[in-house]
Amino acid sequence: MIEVAKRLNSVEEYYFSRKLKEVAFLKSQGKPIINLGIGSPDLEPPFKASMMLRDSLDDEGAHKYQSYQGLPELRDAVETFYKDRYKVTINGKTEVLPLMGSKEGIMHISMAFLNKGDEVLIPNPGYPTYASVTKLLEAKPIYYDLTEENNWLPDFVALERLDLSKVKIMWISYPHMPTGANAPNKFYDEVIAFGRRHNILIVHDNPYSFVLNKKPISIMRYNYAKEVCIELNSLSKTFNMAGWRVGFMVGSYEHLAAVLKVKSNMDSGMFYGIQKGAIEALQCSDMWYVSLNSVYELRRALVWKLAEKLNCTYDEYATGMFVWAKLPPNITSEAFADKVLKEHSIFIAPGTVFGSNGEGYVRFSLCAPESTIKEAIARV
Repeated sequence: MIEVAKRLNSVEEYYFSRKLKEVAFLKSQGKPIINLGIGSPDLEPPFKASMMLRDSLDDEGAHKYQSYQGLPELRDAVETFYKDRYKVTINGKTEVLPLMGSKEGIMHISMAFLNKGDEVLIPNPGYPTYASVTKLLEAKPIYYDLTEENNWLPDFVALERLDLSKVKIMWISYPHMPTGANAPNKFYDEVIAFGRRHNILIVHDNPYSFVLNKKPISIMRYNYAKEVCIELNSLSKTFNMAGWRVGFMVGSYEHLAAVLKVKSNMDSGMFYGIQKGAIEALQCSDMWYVSLNSVYELRRALVWKLAEKLNCTYDEYATGMFVWAKLPPNITSEAFADKVLKEHSIFIAPGTVFGSNGEGYVRFSLCAPESTIKEAIARV
């Protein structure tokens, strides 16, 4: 076999990719595995979105290459969505860039702004892809601590003590994944000021803001945000459209133009029908959000019971589609998750998947029907 690129030596296969192979094997052996480890929505997308996808297949040009910047009406829909849902004014023509899922945006942003040897501030715990992409581009991850004692928020005093001369990007994400913590207004003002002071691009990854969260926030509502910030957003969680691969980024024309140079060399535009369906989803009424969260509220209450039966504790004020739970003493996260899988055939995510500060915690997904979660409770 031809030798692989050296950059692959810096990253491992994504934990869930590797672990799901084990889960699939156990299922093939007849084990009745309950998967509460993955945040893949199991609910249906908005009916109008699915119908628009189907009906648009006969539109003229539906099967041709599409614009790298997406349909103008999709960018306009994002503009209206931000105005209605976040009370933020953006220009759909120049400050919105549709993506094939916001995960794509992590790579594109990194490729647009990072050189070999640049440094990136990455939350610990946080989404593992931030670090993986940084390493693939031969930049250096600089992990900053998030702890329960500090409400899973950065310590800016500690950050200021670092040598920040090589830092180009800082990744943040609130509601926070995996803990579900929310950030106060003061935080956004602080992080924007931090970025301006040190000439660091602040990238806010914001896919969970409408799940069990009464006060959705965009970083773009704060003063000077467009100077130093890009926000990633997604239809995957809010509208149960994970497999559609629809996301977008919001920011200044200058920032998005840099990213577009990368993106336009990586794809040939998002499928027309998916864009048309996404427009319908973004136009959902308040009732969509009420209905979505009523389901997740019931599931969360059951997962809390499951956590309690496993002698774990949790924060009732956390948001998002996961429950981040603290373990009983004297057991590691991976050992606990393996024990639950072996003894109860329930797959949950160990906190260490998300960084060393995830030790002592596990994450439960709410992406399973009530009947399934009740079965998990009964097993324990």
